[in-house]
Amino acid sequence: MNKLTLDDVDLSGKRVLVRVDFNVPLDEGKVTDDTRIRESLPTIKKIIAAGGKCILMSHLGRPKGKRAIEFSLNPAAQRLSELLKQPVIMAPDCIGDEVERVVKKMTPGQVMMLENVRFYAEEEKNDPDFAAKLARLGDIYVNDAFGSAHRAHASTEGVTQCIKPAVAGYLMQKELRYLGQALKNPARPFVAVLGGSKISGKIDVIENLFGKVDTILIGGGMAYTFFKAQGLEIGESIVEMDKVDLAHDLLKRADENKTKLLLPSDSRVAAELKSDVATEIRKNDALRETDTAGDIGPETEKLYADVIRKAKTVVWNGPMGVFEIDEFASGTKAVALALAEATKAGAVTVVGGGDSAAAVKKFGLENKVSHVSTGGGASLEFLEGKVLPGVAALTDK
Repeated sequence: MNKLTLDDVDLSGKRVLVRVDFNVPLDEGKVTDDTRIRESLPTIKKIIAAGGKCILMSHLGRPKGKRAIEFSLNPAAQRLSELLKQPVIMAPDCIGDEVERVVKKMTPGQVMMLENVRFYAEEEKNDPDFAAKLARLGDIYVNDAFGSAHRAHASTEGVTQCIKPAVAGYLMQKELRYLGQALKNPARPFVAVLGGSKISGKIDVIENLFGKVDTILIGGGMAYTFFKAQGLEIGESIVEMDKVDLAHDLLKRADENKTKLLLPSDSRVAAELKSDVATEIRKNDALRETDTAGDIGPETEKLYADVIRKAKTVVWNGPMGVFEIDEFASGTKAVALALAEATKAGAVTVVGGGDSAAAVKKFGLENKVSHVSTGGGASLEFLEGKVLPGVAALTDK
């Protein structure tokens, strides 16, 4: 990454405006998953230790440009205070004279949380005047919000037009290092595991991975669009009829690019996808009209696990089934366990995407893989080969 980083700038006495991703789940005003806050700690602690004034900004939820108490970042500030073991000042707003007065009173080593930037519609519109108002709060800009780096918003892109230098935080560096290494200089065999319900969300990823990876393992609902393209019966399983021709084309192009594209050989099916339902295992060339597939079957689990365990680099985006329901979680768990084994054997394993991250956490394996990305949409766009605006906007070395 040819961009300036936190280690390239003098933070002492400076107002350091940091874009973090504190878009965390809340329940009755309490943070229920503080992963994203914890991941930001190295950057925040660096600024504190260097004598900088740390001013944090983030979005939370979708308040649609209006102030709404349920989307306040105050609970995130409280949780950060507990993790840092020091007070975190909660600003009354994210822009304005009152906020500027509070910033002026800050002393080196203090931390302040600005209120939700999405309380203003100008944030998502990347309004230059709004960006300039944010920029008045800082001398140095740090982007540590990989999860928002694929959006050209005022707090991720616009503000960089007003503050120089604009540098990458430690989490941003970590995300780009793992994902970048996987795509540009992978140890081989390089395996991509792609799941989720729809092929439409993964088309660009598959196309970008052709010729880069050795094997692509397909799971989840998207597999049944491929089966439809092969003329197989898929019963009541999810399918995107307008993508059937595309799926047929992708299968052909995989061969042309000498990339193995493996589809499930069996499925775990039921009359409907819900808890406490009776399930059966069915070969994918023997699905019935009344079957609804909710997971890959045990034969596929073994095949995919074997491929993953032999890999030296693995990127995983998307579950193998409806893992939130225990009856259909076996395939996703098998992939997660295989990733953990591959990691232990020395492979670099990267889990990207919100559902995949939630899955490894559900199975208690988040610390058994090399890296769990904090950015669902951002990691997907990175795998698609797209330029992330929040990264491109940072100051070049």
